[in-house]
Amino acid sequence: MIAKPSLPRRLITTDLPVILIIAFALGPYAWMFLTSVTTDQMLGAEGVALSPIDWVIDNYRRLLGRTTFLENLGHSLIVASGTVLVGLVLSVTAAYAFSRFRFPGRRFLLLQFLVINMFPIVLLILPLFVMMRRIGLLDTHAALIIANATIAIPFSVWMLTSYMNAIPTELDEAAMTDGCSRLGALARVVLPLCWPGIVATGIYIFITAWNEYLYALTLGGRNVRTMTVALQTLIGEYQIEWGLLTAGGVVGALPVTILFLIVQRRLISGLTAGAVKG
Repeated sequence: MIAKPSLPRRLITTDLPVILIIAFALGPYAWMFLTSVTTDQMLGAEGVALSPIDWVIDNYRRLLGRTTFLENLGHSLIVASGTVLVGLVLSVTAAYAFSRFRFPGRRFLLLQFLVINMFPIVLLILPLFVMMRRIGLLDTHAALIIANATIAIPFSVWMLTSYMNAIPTELDEAAMTDGCSRLGALARVVLPLCWPGIVATGIYIFITAWNEYLYALTLGGRNVRTMTVALQTLIGEYQIEWGLLTAGGVVGALPVTILFLIVQRRLISGLTAGAVKG
């Protein structure tokens, strides 16, 4: 029988390190929230307001009432949702092909998807800018959706391929024996079993597109300005309104946080199940 560690030992070896890690991870977000509910006068004189009595919502009122931040959030939502749709359609079909078919160059192509992620996205900005300008897609949602998909799809294909490899091919063959086509077997058999992995991949794509900045700055403009670019515009030339800026950071992080809390079980199960082969 394994003896349980004593309370002091457990506190020192387990509880205290976990508390320190959590505090280190959540500290910047807590500081950002405290800054957003502190007046500019108090920030300059005393620092952030630690007492709830001193908290104010003036920064949020100015952010939502005097700026176009809500409109910018709408642009980010359109771009992120469109990237999820395009990314999942291409990633699911590509992952199914890599998982179920054996063809010359299969391993090489999979390796290329991995190699793409090794290059910084800044290398792709100029070619994508020239391409979007020639086809007339600059400053549109479509340009940002296509650009963000170039980042998200390679890793998504790897993730879904690993997940589909854990599903026995006999299930596909049984479905096709009963009259299903190849696409029918994918839709009726593989996709329901892959649902946790698809949810996890979709959340990954959404978060990647939601937080993207370089493509949004380069390929967007006056008509399409996402949340990340809008936050940058809150930084003035001679001063920074920290209360307004942190309020924008809190509001911008809320949609992704709420989405994660809603689907966290499927996200965790999808990430872990994809790493185990059946």
